[in-house]
Amino acid sequence: MDTTKIIELLSYTLPAVITGGVAYYFFSLHTKNEEGRRRYLIQKDAQKSALPIRLQAYERMALFLERINPSNLLIRIAPTSSDKMDYQDLVISHIENEFEHNLTQQIYLSDECWTIITTAKNATIQMIRKAALNPATDTANKLREAVLSELLEKQSPSNNALAYIKDEVGGLW
Repeated sequence: MDTTKIIELLSYTLPAVITGGVAYYFFSLHTKNEEGRRRYLIQKDAQKSALPIRLQAYERMALFLERINPSNLLIRIAPTSSDKMDYQDLVISHIENEFEHNLTQQIYLSDECWTIITTAKNATIQMIRKAALNPATDTANKLREAVLSELLEKQSPSNNALAYIKDEVGGLW
């Protein structure tokens, strides 16, 4: 084969190869964009249906935090006897029951939010136990007073968690 035939062959095949390469590039780019668009639409539809469920979970956890707030909890739950340990156990069992009732909501909340909520629950229980350990609190009513007076000095753990929930829900918009 002489060089003129090779040059002639290259003059026909080289533009075809270049055109094919450009076509392949644009086709693959189009396919990637189309796949991304489809994923976005599917995610948008899923998010549209999941948002009300997530908001409901945040509402339920806000209600939980309000219900375990010691200022609300101790007023709502009256002592059945004057024994402080019985009252402590009664209040803590109410907190645990409320928590167990809302346990499934954690799948709709962020891990950090769930951790803050469980920390608020545990801190509330610790606050009640700490007040019960004080020798000056010898009756159930004095236990109530001790916990409520401690709330006057510092903010309730529930309030901190509730503020975090409000911030996180604000970020959903």
